[in-house]
Amino acid sequence: MKPDIHPYYRPVVFHDTAADAWFKIGSTIKTERTIEFEGEVLPYVTLDVSSKSHVYYTGKQKEFAKEGSAARFNKRYGTFFTRNK
Repeated sequence: MKPDIHPYYRPVVFHDTAADAWFKIGSTIKTERTIEFEGEVLPYVTLDVSSKSHVYYTGKQKEFAKEGSAARFNKRYGTFFTRNK
């Protein structure tokens, strides 16, 4: 294995600001910011979206109509094509 080619892997604190959730996971991300978390000073990164705030993972996503796109098109614009000329 070649020396000095691998990124530095260490614990990093990620903060999801939308859900105010904190995650301590291993990462190679580079940051100048640090924070004291659970008694130790660790690199700190803020996030806008994570699994705690994303609508797909929280179950708060909109449910779209079960019908297909052709049926929706005919429902909206079908009267234009079926009129007598």
